[in-house]
Amino acid sequence: MTIRSVLIANRGEIAVRIIRAAKALGIRTVQVHSAADADMLAVKLADEAINIGAPAPKKSYLNIDAIIAAARAAGVDAVHPGYGFLSENGDFADAVVAAGMIFIGPSGEAIRLLGDKVAAREIAKRAAVPTVPGSDGRVADIAAAEAIAERIGFPVMIKAAAGGGGRGIRIVQSLAELREQFPLASAEAAAAFGDGGLYMEKVITRARHIEVQIFGDGRNFVHCFERECSLQRRRQKVWEEAQAFLLPDDIRQRLCASAVALATEVGYRGAGTVEYLYDEDSRQFYFIEVNTRIQVEHPITEMITGIDLVQEMFKVAGGAPLSLSQSDIRTRGHAIECRINAEDPARGFTPAPGTVTRLSVPEGEGIRFDTLLYAGYTVPPFYDSLLGKLIVWAEDRNTCLDRLASALSNLTIEGLPTTIPLHLALARDPSVRKGAFHTRFLESWLETDFAAVDGVSAEVA
Repeated sequence: MTIRSVLIANRGEIAVRIIRAAKALGIRTVQVHSAADADMLAVKLADEAINIGAPAPKKSYLNIDAIIAAARAAGVDAVHPGYGFLSENGDFADAVVAAGMIFIGPSGEAIRLLGDKVAAREIAKRAAVPTVPGSDGRVADIAAAEAIAERIGFPVMIKAAAGGGGRGIRIVQSLAELREQFPLASAEAAAAFGDGGLYMEKVITRARHIEVQIFGDGRNFVHCFERECSLQRRRQKVWEEAQAFLLPDDIRQRLCASAVALATEVGYRGAGTVEYLYDEDSRQFYFIEVNTRIQVEHPITEMITGIDLVQEMFKVAGGAPLSLSQSDIRTRGHAIECRINAEDPARGFTPAPGTVTRLSVPEGEGIRFDTLLYAGYTVPPFYDSLLGKLIVWAEDRNTCLDRLASALSNLTIEGLPTTIPLHLALARDPSVRKGAFHTRFLESWLETDFAAVDGVSAEVA
């Protein structure tokens, strides 16, 4: 291991997760933070903390110069970008290396090839992986967007070329909506990723969202099987499972093989995720994008494989070969992750920052809670609303759902509204238990089956 110290260029629960993995390996940790995050848990856990600027992300967590200056001042060996912010910015990866440090992730070149959603589609086509009909590259302007929409037909999805996690995405049903939403999507992408470039895809209705965890050391490449992320609200994942329930084994094998082929194509190094849409009726899958960083939902893969993906990232970045071959990677049981957000389900999921007055976390076999919270912590209003991730594992899916419902009932976060009632209702829902859902299931379910939210809220207050 050549890495003895690391700077975490991120915040929230992923910063806490990275610090804990680093400490387990004996690595000194330096946490950067904005002026609004001086009291966050990651700052308290790190060996050293450095204020890099004002609360606005552009002035702190998206400020490459400020982060590089902090890393130099702290004398660290490496920088871990987490997810979001600069994690898929090839220029940031290059800047870290140019400053004489290790970027814990793929090379800047690989990020540009795969992290750029438009370039990744081209690589997928070369690797004979089916892609969703859409634009051939970045869409230059609204006139080009209108021509593409008329060619592939509505509904059309507008997506950020440089981002992920649902940011900058719009689904439009008509030319009028396209003209209205195109500039808004570009502005959101620019704010989130520092790049307002967009591309377009045809919307495939009633598809399932399946993704494959990949890992490489630049010479050897493996997959850690797949996750299902079909339960989404406004293109934001809220619930993930591993493995994908009801996915046929032959489709699983083809998906995982195609993901490894993409990693091999660019000599991938580190953790990444290849995302697909799967049409159950036609048994066809379509490549949609690669996320060239650790994924929010990585814990469910860790729960079914026993692999610590963040520790593996440190080891590979430090020059070690992959510690596992494909034949070593096996799955056991089933895992589900619920994203617990500071949002009010009874008021249209309005973001609800505030102070946590009481926190009680369930414990027991197969239960894990990755979080940024502690009692007395005030959630700032400047960033996304993710408070933590409740991850539950069991020998089979039905037992996992039962254990999840129990864990959710015993998770108490007082002082601000959360999405715990939503997840408890999903855990008890007959359609969810049967696996009868797709990427557009949740929006309509919220309008009908979630009407009893007040009663659920009372149970888990």
